[in-house]
Amino acid sequence: MSEIKPGFARDWVEFSDPNDPEEIFKCDLTWLTSYWTCIYGDGCKGVFENRPNAGCCTEGAMYSDEDDEERVRKAAADLTPEMWQFYDQARPKKPNGQLRISDLDEDKERKTRTIDDGCIFLNRKGYEAPGFTGNFGCVLHHLAQKENRHFVDTKPDVCWQLPLRRSFETREVGEREYSITVIGEYERLAWGDGGDDFDWYCTSNTDAHVGSEPVYISNRTELQALMGEAAYAVLAEHCDKRVQGINDAKARSLPLFVIQHPASIAAGK
Repeated sequence: MSEIKPGFARDWVEFSDPNDPEEIFKCDLTWLTSYWTCIYGDGCKGVFENRPNAGCCTEGAMYSDEDDEERVRKAAADLTPEMWQFYDQARPKKPNGQLRISDLDEDKERKTRTIDDGCIFLNRKGYEAPGFTGNFGCVLHHLAQKENRHFVDTKPDVCWQLPLRRSFETREVGEREYSITVIGEYERLAWGDGGDDFDWYCTSNTDAHVGSEPVYISNRTELQALMGEAAYAVLAEHCDKRVQGINDAKARSLPLFVIQHPASIAAGK
């Protein structure tokens, strides 16, 4: 299997936010009804060839704001040395000081700290130490699983949102302006020039379009956090009808007049 060429046409739907008629959602149905799923630890090659077990956790995560950083800091305080490979490195330098989990990038923006070419929260595959019983991968993800929570509550915003992408547009109609919230795929192109440097990327790769449920269902909690529950309910209704229409057309061998994600199509062949 291989990665699909980017820039293909997509189907979109627009609807007003049930809680605010002045706000409009524009959602990528092609992506949201695709069968992408995270395959970290089960075929993910990592964005850089020389670090296949790091997934997309190589350069740390940018915080969206102070609240995001503080939420991650509170979650990190619940981690134990049995769970976290870099527990000792994160200890405060002074008694009652803050955990040393954050750093600045080249633009002086705050992000999670990196150690040895990877996020401080990434347990490395193969790591062993007396008393350590954790698994490789994101320890904040493991914490959520241990505490029966969703990782929306423990991971940095950018980490739990990916590969969903929320962006914003302004539409001018005459003298009026409408705010458009766009929900789509964080495809390789969305990374700008940095996306060209990735040796492997999952959202348009057939290897990752093997989910048992479409994205709008498997990522329901993330979408509700990004959109609100009322708006998500409207989106889910559109997606349900689209999926039903696709299945009916296939069962009756009718022509399809929707744009399906080419990676999902290729993965199913």
